[in-house]
Amino acid sequence: MGSADSKLNFRKAVIQLTTKTQPVEATDDAFWDQFWADTATSVQDVFALVPAAEIRAVREESPSNLATLCYKAVEKLVQGAESGCHSEKEKQIVLNCSRLLTRVLPYIFEDPDWRGFFWSTVPGAGRGAQGEDDDENARPLAESLLLAVADLLFCPDFTVQSHRRSTVDSAEDIHSLDSCEYIWEAGVGFAHSPQPNYNHDMNRMELLKLLLTCFSEAMYLPPAPDSSSVNPWVQFFCSTENRHALPLFTSLLNTVCAYDPVGYGIPYNHLLFSDHREPLVEEAAQVLIVSLDHDCATPTVDGTTTGTAMDDADPPGPENLFVNYLSRIHREEDFQFILKGIARLLSNPLLQTYLPNSTKKIQFHQELLVLFWKLCDFNKKFLFFVLKSSDVLDILVPILYFLNDARADQSRVGLMHIGVFILLLLSGERNFGVRLNKPYSVRVPMDIPVFTGTHADLLIVVFHKIITSGHQRLQPLFDCLLTIVVNVSPYLKSLSMVAANKLLHLLEAFSTTWFLFSAAQNHHLVFFLLEVFNNIIQYQFDGNSNLVYAIIRKRSVFHQLANLPTDPPAIHKALQRRRRAPEALSRTSSQEGVSMEGSHPAAPAEPGTLKASLVATPGIEKLTEKSQVSEDGTLRSLEPAPQQNLAECSPASEEPSQAWREQRRLSSASAGGQWSPTSEWVLSWKSKLPLQTIMRLLQVLVPQVEKICIDKGLTDESEILRFLQHGTLVGLLPVPHPILIRKYQANSGTAVWFRTYMWGVIYLRNVDPPVWYDTDVKLFEIQRV
Repeated sequence: MGSADSKLNFRKAVIQLTTKTQPVEATDDAFWDQFWADTATSVQDVFALVPAAEIRAVREESPSNLATLCYKAVEKLVQGAESGCHSEKEKQIVLNCSRLLTRVLPYIFEDPDWRGFFWSTVPGAGRGAQGEDDDENARPLAESLLLAVADLLFCPDFTVQSHRRSTVDSAEDIHSLDSCEYIWEAGVGFAHSPQPNYNHDMNRMELLKLLLTCFSEAMYLPPAPDSSSVNPWVQFFCSTENRHALPLFTSLLNTVCAYDPVGYGIPYNHLLFSDHREPLVEEAAQVLIVSLDHDCATPTVDGTTTGTAMDDADPPGPENLFVNYLSRIHREEDFQFILKGIARLLSNPLLQTYLPNSTKKIQFHQELLVLFWKLCDFNKKFLFFVLKSSDVLDILVPILYFLNDARADQSRVGLMHIGVFILLLLSGERNFGVRLNKPYSVRVPMDIPVFTGTHADLLIVVFHKIITSGHQRLQPLFDCLLTIVVNVSPYLKSLSMVAANKLLHLLEAFSTTWFLFSAAQNHHLVFFLLEVFNNIIQYQFDGNSNLVYAIIRKRSVFHQLANLPTDPPAIHKALQRRRRAPEALSRTSSQEGVSMEGSHPAAPAEPGTLKASLVATPGIEKLTEKSQVSEDGTLRSLEPAPQQNLAECSPASEEPSQAWREQRRLSSASAGGQWSPTSEWVLSWKSKLPLQTIMRLLQVLVPQVEKICIDKGLTDESEILRFLQHGTLVGLLPVPHPILIRKYQANSGTAVWFRTYMWGVIYLRNVDPPVWYDTDVKLFEIQRV
């Protein structure tokens, strides 16, 4: 039968399904076979020939027909898995059923009345269909479907290479087959790299797309702050019921980490050959991160959360085998393989900027960042491995590139958040700060001033650019960005003049009176910056003459802070000035140099770009836990003192993030807003500003610098810097304060944020076919920019 004929028959069958007034009997094979028997339809054809309106019409008007269609399609997948799919015809049936279910499932999930359908047993189906009319034993449809897909993903000559040499006994018994011998790619726990096979890759990809569609029921439930919202599809698939769990986890992880988009290193080769691996790798990355969506934060007695996988306690229990396997990887060579693979793929879009279009540009960096996050979160040994060498910088540089590139594009605000969360997690470890001292010489073309210095300089210059020229919706991230700088500051041996000036420009902008008085939380940013300066002066004074010089030049800013007015008329006047004054942060500082060669300014989203909404992120005080570094370098957690004025730190409402966000919205921060500053409020925090160390430094050094300038008639910066390099403040400064690190801590708020972000990415990235497009998702909203 020709392709056009088969499409026509398929279309007729779809129309009959919607128009038949009587339910079609499940036994009417002649009717049901039209959907999957001979059709040479691609997944795109299925989406075109089965319109959304008609699926909804069957659901409303002939529900029994839709139910029969689903369970007949599952039955065909089960039969294909049982028989091992030897004939071309069987393979075609399995693919057609898989495409049809991928098309229909989202419309079943969007209707609350249908949601339990796949978890019910269908009389006479399931195990009963194998001749044992024992409905007690029948599996729910969802379980039969998931187990069949798992079997089919290790089906010789369909999704994996057959190991049998002779063709006589080609029926490898699917039940005795040890799928661990059929892992798709060499890497973690598997040394053999099978021959690439285009058809196998395509078949795996279609089955993984069906799997992802099964898991996507999560998109149709509103975001629940209660972290116990377990996805039953993921829970079953990653349980001991799935005998292929280990080889599947390994196949997905290795397929992603072994992928090299550059191919054989021939520039432009992707323009000559299409790469059939990339769609499979994307699908594998998406299925993997969704399977790992497991909230390890378990509520404790006092209602706070402790991460079960966050410490050296036992790894998370067997309830999610994928999480369990991930948390137990421990061999150095496995860590090396994973880290090198993720770094290679994250750096791929940066290669583009050297030889435009010379290599294939991957698009799945957001999924990779989620995967990297999960690895660090669930496997502490991996986190320490990453920080043990300067390889961590191969992750840092691409993240800074993405943050800088996405800062003006509000459709990529989720990417900004996950990049910052990863850096916050890394910055809680001393080694990260130490690694940042490595000179930065790679020169990825970024729209930032040219500087000569270290990776720490790069981080500060990019953060400054985000804060001063990102869009409004990034303001909730300012606390996180500055917390990262505070965490690494005690270890920074020598900041460049460019980075030192950037930090002082931020202090200047954040310490203007109207900014300080226009929102209840703004003074926190000044506290963070003062803490950065104090850490560097007290722990790294010797190499930091650039910063010391910048502080001396901008000493008026510190004097203004010390003399901040607190009387009501002055507060009122400062806020009036705010209305007339231009946004201080958008002023570029005088040292703003030329941007790097070959860089493009960060562009806003194209009009019409779709974006998924995100839930509010918890405030920094909820995101982090304070730890003090002891003399021997170990960390001890600082429990917040009960007498601390928490009302000042975070609003008392149950959902602080929302209120916190509102308060931080500078645009609405005027005297006429719902919140207004009082003298008592200003005094309450002004008295705590940690200015002693800096004031002492200025008191000692300013007269010395002025004397040199007068004596030698100096106007040359380099001479002053040389003097400061040899200067010392030993014995002149207050006793060094203990180093305070704010470590990221998992909580239910971030668990919900990650789930929403991840599914939003998956929704927007699956456009061909558009699996979820125009269905009624509840986890987020899709908006046009």
